[in-house]
Amino acid sequence: MNAKSDIAPNPTLEEFRKVVRSRRSVRRFTDEPVPDHVLDDCLDLAMLAPNSSNLQPWEFFVVRTPALKAKLAEACLGQNAAKTAPVLIVIVARTDTWRRHSRMALEQWPEEKLPGIVEKYYSKIAPIHYNQGPFGLFGVAKKAAGLVVGLTRPVPRGPYSPNEMKIWATKSTALAAENLMLALRAHGYDSCPMEGFDECRVRKLLKLPEKGLVTMVVAAGKRSEKGVYNQQYRFDKAELVHYL
Repeated sequence: MNAKSDIAPNPTLEEFRKVVRSRRSVRRFTDEPVPDHVLDDCLDLAMLAPNSSNLQPWEFFVVRTPALKAKLAEACLGQNAAKTAPVLIVIVARTDTWRRHSRMALEQWPEEKLPGIVEKYYSKIAPIHYNQGPFGLFGVAKKAAGLVVGLTRPVPRGPYSPNEMKIWATKSTALAAENLMLALRAHGYDSCPMEGFDECRVRKLLKLPEKGLVTMVVAAGKRSEKGVYNQQYRFDKAELVHYL
């Protein structure tokens, strides 16, 4: 890896501000398609999102086929965003890929020399940290050990159960979803993240993996003239931001 590639460029704050402030949850789209190169670039940028241990516990299912998209829009409760968008992207968090991705992290290490600490983490620490064992029993044992050790020093608190693994995977996947939506806006397109959907129908329709958790469905395209329903507002920052 070229060391120069790790030097952060000087970003343009005002351009970034435009992207963030102009991103809205668009409810109606035109029928203009999203070009392949734009969609590919947005997905590339989505996958650059920060994520836990670089295990990238996400998958993106891009739905553009009209018949399938219509069925998916129905599973999204017939929302206007789903019905009018030229593309729907189902973003799935995976709790069961960490083993394979740990191996891939070692096999695809981008530098000539693999640091010992990296090899130790993915080959020894990760298999303990993320493994819950049969019926979650190993997770219970880890939680008990963590409670004891935590009496004298800071320790990682979880994930200790399959449900905590869902939270773990969803946090990283949500970051990727945000990257995707900001990338679409930077390209001049818009999006709408939807949590209103019948997950059972979405899973069946797309034949999703058993342990995949549908985090959200993102509608993408060009906003129509009346695509934004209301003026944007946020609660008073003093209620939500605390300086300690």
